[in-house]
Order: sequence, then C-alpha cells, then structure tokens
Amino acid sequence: MKRAALVVALTFVALARSSAFAREKREAKTYAQLGQVPEKAQALTNPLEGDPDALAAGKKLYARHCANCHGASGENGRKGPSLRAPEVQTASSGALFWVITNGSVRAGMPVWSKLPEPQRWQITTYVRSLGSQ
Repeated sequence: MKRAALVVALTFVALARSSAFAREKREAKTYAQLGQVPEKAQALTNPLEGDPDALAAGKKLYARHCANCHGASGENGRKGPSLRAPEVQTASSGALFWVITNGSVRAGMPVWSKLPEPQRWQITTYVRSLGSQ
C-alpha cells in the first residue's frame, strides 16, 4: 500500500515538473520575439511617454483590443502571455510598439498595424505602465 502511494506521489511530482518545464519553454518562446525586433525599431522613443492623456487612452484601447488575450490588467490572460513579465517591462518602448504593430501571428497575436500610429503608442504607454502597478 505504501509503495503504491509512493508511486502515485512520484508520478504527480514528475507531472508537475513536466508541466512547469513546458510552461517555461512556451513562455521563453513567446518572449523571444522581443529579441527579434530590428535595432532601428528598438531605438524608437515613445512620443507620448509621460502623457497622462495617452495613458488613459491606452488603457481604453488595451481593454478593447488586448485584454481578451492578455488579461484585464496584463497578468496573463486566456491566450496571451503576461505583459507584466520582466521580458516585456525591460524591453524598449520601440520594441513594444514594433510587436504591437507587427503582432506575432505564429503565437496567435494579430497584427495591429491598421490602428493609427498614435493609438499604438498609447497602447505602448499603457503596457509600459503595467510594470509599475
């Protein structure tokens, strides 16, 4: 009886480790796109940085276009990764803008290039603010 309980317990431990490893691997792959942003795009500065109106507008746009996948406050939604993760929060504003603009089709993120550029910068402003919340 004790042996069976030990086998079951070890099986659960192995499954938990396997699941955690798969999640870490998937997240690393997800955030890897930030490392593929062209240098020119990484160097872009957010023209709306520090603008409280841009932050408020970005929050509304985020709720409309992003929250369904990334969660109401960027904490990791149904489909999208956490936008509060260090990989996102340490990325340049230009890199975030580039990913918002170009999406990540393989990962299921749509291309948002049809949104006007100021709106994409507003979303970038809001996403950046998630690190300080």
